[in-house]
Amino acid sequence: MPDDTPALTLYGIKACDTMKKARTWLDDNGKPFAFHDYKSAGIDRTSLERWCREHGWEKVLNRAGTTFRKLDDAAKVDLDQDKAIELMLAQPSMIKRPVLDLGDRTLLGYKPEQYAAELG
Repeated sequence: MPDDTPALTLYGIKACDTMKKARTWLDDNGKPFAFHDYKSAGIDRTSLERWCREHGWEKVLNRAGTTFRKLDDAAKVDLDQDKAIELMLAQPSMIKRPVLDLGDRTLLGYKPEQYAAELG
């Protein structure tokens, strides 16, 4: 029996414009994917730890976003990976988007040229 599970998983938030661009690129290029909305479905610590190991927590934590900027100053000082993961677990909209899981590695953010290079 064939496995119809997509090889790719796209993590992010449904309403995000960058997410829409990434989904459109994947659809237009015939790349089936599963979508994981971490605003509604949440995110697990293991995934965040893996992404932070791969890319560095400084890149995974979206400090430019509104959610992070609205935090009180005490939450923003002395950030390290553990604190960043706790923030992202509590408020997944602080995670850089999208995260495209290729199975053996992930792509962070959306750049059409990067998707084309990695996915053909």
